[in-house]
Amino acid sequence: MAKATRVKQLNFTMPNNVGLLMEITEALATAKINIEAIAAYGWEELEASFMMVTDDNVKAKRVLSKMGAKVDMEDAIAMELPNKVGELFKATKKIATAGIDIYYLYGSPPKGKMTIIFKTENDRKALKALAE
Repeated sequence: MAKATRVKQLNFTMPNNVGLLMEITEALATAKINIEAIAAYGWEELEASFMMVTDDNVKAKRVLSKMGAKVDMEDAIAMELPNKVGELFKATKKIATAGIDIYYLYGSPPKGKMTIIFKTENDRKALKALAE
């Protein structure tokens, strides 16, 4: 199984409007920050929520804060898996068998491999379970 590692992820919300994701990605691109993983969703016309891992979270947090976002940084787990049947099952089974609740996960499966981001109730214990 692939190696799981600790990462820092950015969590933030902003007022939702058409073009918000474009504005965010433009600001990060202008600052030369690469988005490595992202989950974004809007709550109707009220608010948009984001979870993101970048190649420079400290700089990204500054850029996003200047845009009016209240940004929190938290620990999460990144795991690169082969993009084939059953690989996500194997990883989630290890976490569940260790008695750990997965709060959410997101990922983007490019050709060949995928990286998924987990947030669990106990990341340290989940990392240990995934390493076995």
